[in-house]
Amino acid sequence: MKSMAQLLREHPFFEGIDDEHMTFIAGCGENRIFTAGDYIARENAPADQFFVIRDGQVAVESYVPNHGALCLQTLGSGDVFGWSWLFPPYLWTFDAHALDEVHAIQLDGKCIRDKCEADPEFGYVLMKRFARIVTDRLRATRVQLMDVYGQQRPPLDRG
Repeated sequence: MKSMAQLLREHPFFEGIDDEHMTFIAGCGENRIFTAGDYIARENAPADQFFVIRDGQVAVESYVPNHGALCLQTLGSGDVFGWSWLFPPYLWTFDAHALDEVHAIQLDGKCIRDKCEADPEFGYVLMKRFARIVTDRLRATRVQLMDVYGQQRPPLDRG
């Protein structure tokens, strides 16, 4: 049986993290299994953790009035879900539910946030990794919304 540190080290998000910090991060983690239909996060609920998806698929959704739940993105093995634990007021921005059986590592956001405050160099490394995730997700959400609503930006007036 693999240790938590070994499981995290296999995930691309943690590639290059030194052993000291990996040991600390592993101490903030626990294995979780969600069955199809389980909600992993609910919009506006407290966000005290994030998830490293090891296997399975997670739908990230937002409720749109007169439309219902809109799937913004489907995440799977190798993805990380959740950045709301990083920024006050620490509330989930979207709903997320398991589309099938999901094996994930749940990491305690407050535990890691406190470590980032105490060790700014480690915090900077982690922030750069999460900034990449946020940027990629916003880009994917923009594409999804353009697909759903069929709107494109008008051409720029260059005259």
